Parts: sequence; C-alpha cells; structure tokens
Amino acid sequence: MKEIFIPGSKSQSIRALLVNAFSRGVAKIDNILFSSDTLSCIRALEKLNVVFRKEDGALIIDSRNIFENVPDDTVLDLENSGTSLYLLMGLVASSGKRIILTGDESLKKRPVKEIADALSALGAEIEMTDNHLPLTVKGPLKGGYVEISCPSSQYLSSLLLASVFSLNDTEIKATLLYEKPYVTLTLSWLDKEHIDYTISSNYMRAKIKGRQHFFPLDSYISGDYSSACFFFAYAMVKKESIYVRGLDPCDEQGDKRVLSILEEMGASIKEMSDGFIIKGPERIKGGTFDLNDIPDSLPILAVLSALSSEEVRLVNCANARIKETDRIKAMHDELEKIGVSATELPDGLVIRPSRINGGLVKGYDDHRIIMAFSILRTVVPSIEIDSTEKVSVTLPHFFDMLALLEESDE
Repeated sequence: MKEIFIPGSKSQSIRALLVNAFSRGVAKIDNILFSSDTLSCIRALEKLNVVFRKEDGALIIDSRNIFENVPDDTVLDLENSGTSLYLLMGLVASSGKRIILTGDESLKKRPVKEIADALSALGAEIEMTDNHLPLTVKGPLKGGYVEISCPSSQYLSSLLLASVFSLNDTEIKATLLYEKPYVTLTLSWLDKEHIDYTISSNYMRAKIKGRQHFFPLDSYISGDYSSACFFFAYAMVKKESIYVRGLDPCDEQGDKRVLSILEEMGASIKEMSDGFIIKGPERIKGGTFDLNDIPDSLPILAVLSALSSEEVRLVNCANARIKETDRIKAMHDELEKIGVSATELPDGLVIRPSRINGGLVKGYDDHRIIMAFSILRTVVPSIEIDSTEKVSVTLPHFFDMLALLEESDE
C-alpha cells in the first residue's frame, strides 16, 4: 500500500510561533512546518528581536528580549501570509510601539478594515490608506466592548489573542462568524496557556480578562489536514488505497471534516493511530456539501466534483472569495476552460458530470488552486498549469510527495 507523511499544520505552526513569541521566554517547537507562510512569520518576529535556532530537528524560540531596542515604525513584511498578518495585528499592540504591517501585492488586496476598526475601538491607534495595507498599529489595547463581523475567523482569533494583554477586560460580540473550527484551534492555545476567558457555545460572544500573559510552551505540531486533503483526493481520483500518515485523528483542525464529505462521495476510510487509510471508489458520488467551516477545501473538492458521476453542489462558502484570490470564480472559470459544466453561485459552485478535455489553466498564484489541478492532472495528463511555485506557501515539497506516489505506480 502506498504511504505519504503529512508535514506539520500551518495553522498550528503559526499559532505556536506567535504564542511563544509573546511569552517572553524560551520554548521548543517540534515538527513545525517550514513553508513560505511560516517563514514569513518567523522573519517578522525576528524584526521584533525574537531569536530562533534549530536544535536536533526542533525549532527553539527565544523571546525574552522581544521589542527590546526595536525602533518605532519597524516594518513587518508578512509577504503572502494572511494568518500571520491578522493574528499579529492585535498582538503587536501589546508593546506600545508603532509597528508597520505590510505584505505582497496579494496580501495588500486582503480586507483589513473590520479588524482594524475593532482594534481601534479597543484603544489601539491604527493608520492606513484606502482600508488596505500597509497599516500602522500602536498600542496599548485598553479593552472594553467591541462588535465585529468575521467573514474570516482570523479576525476573531486576532482579538482573542490580543485581548489577553489588554489593560482592562474585553468583551467581543461577533455579528457574523465563518470558519469556526479555526477559532477552536485558537481557543485550544488559550486553554493550554490557562487564559481566563469565557465564550458562548456558538463563539459569537466572548469575554477575556485583561492584564494576562502567555508562558513558554513546548509543542509538537501535528500534521496538516488542509494539506492532507490533496492526498485524500489522490486516492479518490486514482481509485487506490493510500495510507496518509502524520495526522492526529483527535486534532481539532477544521479540514478534517473533508473526510466525512469524501465518505459521502464514496470513499472508504479507516482511522489509524497516526492517520487514515483512504480507498477511492469506483464511482465518485454527488451531493450537496456545506463548506462554510472549511472554505479552503473548495478547490480540491471542485476538481473531485469534476470527476463525479452525479451533480455536486458546494455551497455556503462565500468566504472563499476573500482568500489569495476569488476561489469560487477562479475554479469556475478554469474548470469551464477544460470542458467541465459548472455554474458559479454567490456562495459556491454547481458542477455537473462532464467530459474533461484538458488544456492550460491558471494557478492564480494560489497554492490550493495549483495543488488541486495538479491532483486532477494525475488522471488528465493533458492539463497544464501556468505557474506552480506558490505551493511553497503551505507545502513546499508537494510535487516531490506527489512524484513519490506516482513513481510507485510504475
């Protein structure tokens, strides 16, 4: 049986970096993901005088001197990492220094007004032009009450982390909240840090006690379900059994729910102690699937749907439009280019059984779109992708991993 090992979670890696960076101590992180996004986060933290070193395969993070001798107007370039940007926006206010946050052209298009307005309401000084990067943040956060619409869960995660350092208690009301499993990840870090907070069962109301702190926390980062989804899908399209290893079956990562969708589409799934064995079906089934909590799965589920024998509806994921690109429109347009019958909905896609012709598709410099079409290309080799280097954002060795699976077919 073919096997593949999944590297550490990007979402968990960035949270581990940030929590420990603001702990003002020394910690060890094992199995951290070294990708473009996590390296962007590390480089930004180094600008804040956080020191990193590798030791016996682990990453040691020393934040005892964070912000020491860091001048006002220090620029943190988060490049393409939206997670690092949003989570850092509030945390840097804990210093009282003026910090400038910016990124690449893609990140400069990402919405920041909601989170910027919320931080302003809590006492931070925010300066920006046209509601986009670059922006300047200066603390401290004073706390208080704030309402915020969260089309990205990262807005709420940012406020939860930042409020730990507020001068007073903070109360947050989310008027809209997507991607709730990612909030669960953030709460798990608050729990491990013994932070004093309360939150409603639907995560729409939270209270965080002010003047708290993080402490250094040695961590092991389990495998990334968002990355694993592409190899789950490989088993589906190839109609093979794949042992996808390196995953914690008890992990709270949201994209784990893709497994239940794949079961509905016909996959056979066996849970193991360190992952799952996925067996692809002879025929991929259709259905309607709500992706509100897992919008990152849209690209790979869209290409799987293109191979389905029945209509597939991927719905309730309008938040997929505010990722690295508008993933709903991008997947619709590129699938149609290669002969797939698809309809673009305001909040998703309808994909019907089609004859796939192949041809050139755009990757939009979006790692998940590139990886999705690369999986489809394993069964439709006439598909070409205009650029592929952006897979480094989440999974730098994706093509090496895919090649290992393909070589074992020979």
